[in-house]
Amino acid sequence: MTKAARGWTIAALVATVALLATSLAWAVGGGVTLSTQRGAWPMFRAGAPGEGLADLPGTVVDVVAADMAMMGGSGMMGGRSADAGSWPSGWMSLTAHRADVPAGTVTLRVVNGGSVDHELVVLPLPDGQRVGQRDVGADGTVDESTSLGEASATNAEGEGEGIAPGAQGWVTLDLKPGRYELVCNLPGHYAAGMETLLVVR
Repeated sequence: MTKAARGWTIAALVATVALLATSLAWAVGGGVTLSTQRGAWPMFRAGAPGEGLADLPGTVVDVVAADMAMMGGSGMMGGRSADAGSWPSGWMSLTAHRADVPAGTVTLRVVNGGSVDHELVVLPLPDGQRVGQRDVGADGTVDESTSLGEASATNAEGEGEGIAPGAQGWVTLDLKPGRYELVCNLPGHYAAGMETLLVVR
């Protein structure tokens, strides 16, 4: 194994352990608590981020945006830039606390548990297509012309410039029965693993 490959392997292991430790801390109750009840995410309810969230309409789906980027400026382990859209596959994720919901009013509430900005875009999923199969353009994004809405504002509803680390955003939509792909469409994030399935029945 070359020295560079060994460095990447060590960096990936350290990042994986850090992400698993954070997830375990949340699961054990040291931070975020996922639940189907409104008013979840106690870790993020201090001050402005949690204001009024108990009144979100419809079925609330909590989604965690995560990445294995390490703190310290805009850099990432291995020397890749967080702004360059050059993220290794599997270094980011979107995780919804429930994968299916009844049709009607649905609020998607996104907590950014990572260290760079993220967003959530809702895209209908064509028959026969699985999540993660969209074509990624030269700019590192997927076509979002069929988007039904997005949560990309820090501590606010709807569109914005991205949800900052440690913050949250949300979007309320009227969803018909079908399959939807939830994605982060910031450059490089989809290819790095930021997609998940939502089924509306």
